[in-house]
Amino acid sequence: MKHARQTLPRYALAVALIALPLLLALLGPHLAGSAGPRSVSFSAGEGHWLGTDFTGRDVWRQVLLGGRSVVLVALAATALTYLIAIPLGLAAALTRRTWLEESLMRPLDVLIAVPSLLLVLLVAATLTPGPVGLTVLVGLAAVPDAARVVHAAAVEISSRPAVEALRMQGESWWRTAIGYVARSMRRILAADAGIRLTGALYLVSTAAFLGVGVQPDAADWAVMVDRNRTGLFLQPWAVVVPALLIAALSMGTNLLFDAALQKRDRWKGARR
Repeated sequence: MKHARQTLPRYALAVALIALPLLLALLGPHLAGSAGPRSVSFSAGEGHWLGTDFTGRDVWRQVLLGGRSVVLVALAATALTYLIAIPLGLAAALTRRTWLEESLMRPLDVLIAVPSLLLVLLVAATLTPGPVGLTVLVGLAAVPDAARVVHAAAVEISSRPAVEALRMQGESWWRTAIGYVARSMRRILAADAGIRLTGALYLVSTAAFLGVGVQPDAADWAVMVDRNRTGLFLQPWAVVVPALLIAALSMGTNLLFDAALQKRDRWKGARR
């Protein structure tokens, strides 16, 4: 009971931090309505309860429209990362051919030495801005690090007697890799997913802040922070609100995964 009471506040805080950004990202475009006439840049009041942005658009409407691009691109990029990293890490860990393992993992070590943001910026400079391209770039940029996490965990699990027994029974590679090794890695992958999603949010937001992958006047929380910072002291809400929403989503995601993992560990301990 004591452990449950300690975990509950973390769950509540995580849900509170995540709820508003997610609701705005999912429902905001449906609630935004039509754009009214533009007003004076960085003005307060005049029917705009959060003021106007650098082009005179209503800040609240831009907030409602700007979350979907950040949240959905980060989620899609994280999913793409694991779709590639899990099979790659499992293949390298379960192969009995050292040359194949080295061929799969050594190139990833080289890519890890290149900062993810720099890689995104270099590739994006040659592409047309767009959410699909940004999703692919952010997802691929995280593959080397995620694949190494999967590989390290799978190497330890593949040395267990149960894996050798499955091999001796003639079980298929898929049954051994997915049915046993991947299932045994669920806790590690869940912990890594929180970090990976936060990293994707950081990359997507930073890329958008720098004008990569989105139009310079797009309804996007990160773009709002960048484009409205010149009027921070005239109309701060155009910067403060989207910045707080991005920060709340990142912090809440990590807290939620941490609380879920702690609850699972205590539940397993109680069963024993």
